[in-house]
Amino acid sequence: MKQRLLTLAPAMFLLLACVSAPQRRQPEMDVAIPESWGSATAAVPGQIETEWWSTFGDGHLPTLIRLAMERNSDLHAAVARLDRAAAEARIAGADLAPSVGLNVGGGRQRRNFVGFPFGAEGEVPAATFDSFGVSLDTSWEVDLWGRIRASARSAVAEHQASEADLAAARLSIAAQTAKTWFSVLEAGQQVALARETVASFRLSTEQVRSRYVMGIRSALDLRLALSNLAGAEALLQLRLTQHDRATRQLEVLLGRYPGGSILAIYPPGDLPRTPDPVPAGLPAELIARRPDLIAAERRLAAADQRYLAARRALYPRLSLTASGGTVTDALTDLLNGDFRVWSLVGNLAQPLFQGGRLRAGVDRADAADREALALYVGQVLHAFAEVESNLAAEQRLALQERHLAEAATQLRAARELAEERYRTGVGFYLVVLESQTRALTAESGLLALRRQRLDNRIDLHLALGGGFVAGADPLVTPQPGAPSPGPAS
Repeated sequence: MKQRLLTLAPAMFLLLACVSAPQRRQPEMDVAIPESWGSATAAVPGQIETEWWSTFGDGHLPTLIRLAMERNSDLHAAVARLDRAAAEARIAGADLAPSVGLNVGGGRQRRNFVGFPFGAEGEVPAATFDSFGVSLDTSWEVDLWGRIRASARSAVAEHQASEADLAAARLSIAAQTAKTWFSVLEAGQQVALARETVASFRLSTEQVRSRYVMGIRSALDLRLALSNLAGAEALLQLRLTQHDRATRQLEVLLGRYPGGSILAIYPPGDLPRTPDPVPAGLPAELIARRPDLIAAERRLAAADQRYLAARRALYPRLSLTASGGTVTDALTDLLNGDFRVWSLVGNLAQPLFQGGRLRAGVDRADAADREALALYVGQVLHAFAEVESNLAAEQRLALQERHLAEAATQLRAARELAEERYRTGVGFYLVVLESQTRALTAESGLLALRRQRLDNRIDLHLALGGGFVAGADPLVTPQPGAPSPGPAS
């Protein structure tokens, strides 16, 4: 019998090797997906670079993103969640295999023989017994209807969803790092513009003061000039604060202490220009490319398997229990085959009445399945909206920058002309103030708009699922060092 159990064991463990993830599928949606995006820029041919941030042409950005990938605490948390999901998948798959345990025991017992007529007078006859045993115990629930296998597939799908979540987190951290770096660059240029403005306004104020002392200009012009200078100095402090906050936020993303010293290592330059339009692919391809949509589909697949497991919990369960070993009253006889014992028990159980618990479990799994489907459809529509909105904004922001750049050029010329006319005594200082204020607003707005275009391009990369190659396998590639989700067929 013991030999027979050893013969059956490999066959039992082979069943465990058949656990596989649910197949990827496109859930049915009551939504018509167009063949192409609404924006003309989506028709640009080619493929997106995997490291899409390199297209911005900033020398420091690839290094900063690499540091963020290595040290960001949110990514470390995502990796830990992936490890946890892998362990849960292995736990769920373990129910398919037999449970085997080795038991070794020993004991000594004293028994009193009350009422027996032998023994010395006044003494109760007694005897002491020794008992030693060793056994190998095995229990196994035969997965007749696939209930355990469905639960295991659900856990594997959840692990795949966590894997996709990690890919989405990496993409998000790369985007946050790029946005924050561009925010630092813009803030630095805003500080430089504010300092130039303070210097210009100070020079203009000294000219007005000189003319006021000579009696050529009124006190009104001087007070307006002083007010303009004070406003420019206040703006400079605001820009310095914004630059400082952006710098410390970047350091947090990189897993550094936010001491504001990182710019000494990576000296900032000017904002890069927005790269050429990117190929957006086809709307139908987006579903299989975005990590968050892959995660949503995997969670829907997991919900399907949980519903299947809940339904099959209504069916009978067959369990087998086997035990083999030795039992003796002498420790030296534990390995003696003459004292061997064994048992084999089979049990078939059909649930009849449990107060509606099993039926309620089916209803709960069905509701969770429908919820996962609704969430998936909503997430897909939201993804489509992100792509369409960012593609449309690409064109509008480009035109907006062109017009604002022209406005800034004209206002700079108008400011220079107004200042020249005032110096020659033929202009009014109110005109100078107006031209200076409007020129500053236009130049500052132009810097902000250029960063907005960069942010929109980053958002477009996020909406498209990062970098991709046309025709590549859309499945999420496991991250280096990620644990295996368990055996698969």
